[in-house]
Amino acid sequence: MTTAEYSGKTALVTGASRGIGLAIATELARGGAAVTLTARKLDALEAAAAQIRSAVPRARVLVVAANTGRDDDRAGVVEAAMAEFGSLDVLVNNTGINPVYGPLVDVDLDGVRKIFDTNVVAALGYVQLAAKAWMLEHGGAIVNIASVAGLRSTGVIAAYGASKAALIRLTEELAWQLGPKIRVNAVAPGVVKTRFAEALYAEGEERTASSYPMKRLGTPEDVAELVAFLASERAAWITGETVRVDGGLLATGTLG
Repeated sequence: MTTAEYSGKTALVTGASRGIGLAIATELARGGAAVTLTARKLDALEAAAAQIRSAVPRARVLVVAANTGRDDDRAGVVEAAMAEFGSLDVLVNNTGINPVYGPLVDVDLDGVRKIFDTNVVAALGYVQLAAKAWMLEHGGAIVNIASVAGLRSTGVIAAYGASKAALIRLTEELAWQLGPKIRVNAVAPGVVKTRFAEALYAEGEERTASSYPMKRLGTPEDVAELVAFLASERAAWITGETVRVDGGLLATGTLG
């Protein structure tokens, strides 16, 4: 990415205090965007902002602590971003949770409701707010962080996968409804080396990576590079797509 690619643009990244979200925010800032970071914990957000400013000395970064699952909190984040930067050109819905594992026949339904509320409903809530605050009139780009688990059954993270499948379908519907001014895409990572995904490679990173054609797990930066492309003018005729960034995993025909 050139340092001027996002010059004059503003971005909001949810779940941005660490991992994939932080990598995305850093990459957008590196391209010249003013970036709003949001997550639940203020101290983690401030540490993330400091990390971005260290990597990108002239970065303009705003942090807003909020619970993505709360309507009022989401509204407050968008209001703060608009008040600080005056626009909202890019929205990245990265927040995701997975509090339940195992067979769906035994899964706690309250856990499933929480997953869908955070991973799907809250993402739509942010789209609604961003669209009405800026994008419907001025245009913009939205990228939703899905998962390969939304494209193929896993058996282990089934409820999470179902929520990501819903997010992928939501992405397609929004692209159709919001074009041509607003583009909406998704990315579907495989296992990425983050704290969130640690349980998926707890038995050994090399063992997990052995099923990938690329023979390694993903990094947050692998995802960030793709998101930065999809949100940029280089992807001006791409909308409604879900792009895998999975080291070739689904090319093998399995998630095992």
